[in-house]
Amino acid sequence: MPAHHARSCDRPVCSGPATASLTYDYAGRRAWLDDLDDEYDPHAYDLCADHADRLTVPRGWACEDRRSAVRPLFHVQVADPSGRHRADVAV
Repeated sequence: MPAHHARSCDRPVCSGPATASLTYDYAGRRAWLDDLDDEYDPHAYDLCADHADRLTVPRGWACEDRRSAVRPLFHVQVADPSGRHRADVAV
């Protein structure tokens, strides 16, 4: 089983664990918030729960929040047995 590396929020000065992905279409003036995927997407911005919940889009844009309704109570950092890799686990 591969070790998953914890991803942090992409917002400057935030080191909170990422829980959502933000993608957008400039031409269509649309943005989407999705649950964080296990695979890193270089075309998406990873956001912590706080920044995802407070997200606002420019006037004239639409934002669709497609995150699951059930949110984890908290996230914990878990190290693999070697101690070299950490994973973010939702609880």
